[in-house]
Amino acid sequence: QVQLVESGGGLVQPGGSLRLSCAASGVINDMGWYRQAPGKQRELVARITDRGITNYADSVKGRFTISRDNAKKMVYLQMNSLKPEDTAVYYCYADEMWTGRLWTQGTQVTISS
Repeated sequence: QVQLVESGGGLVQPGGSLRLSCAASGVINDMGWYRQAPGKQRELVARITDRGITNYADSVKGRFTISRDNAKKMVYLQMNSLKPEDTAVYYCYADEMWTGRLWTQGTQVTISS
């Protein structure tokens, strides 16, 4: 059974750091994270292809880093210099070759002093 499991998230002060992790099963192509803040649309935060090509939202460039371990089928989102506006539910996704796009249930990231 194809699965996607996310970990990380929580409460951190402005300027702090958090790391999200996501583990997949199956044959995985692109992976990444979206986020959704209250009252806003879900937006792409970062994505990484199976060859390591990355894309970031302009709002997180220079602060967030996405990486992956293909052998472990894991993707990571290192978030530094966090701002209150980064507060949102973060959803990991993975494009599995046979199943299509998989999503996690999301993890809350709250930036507050």
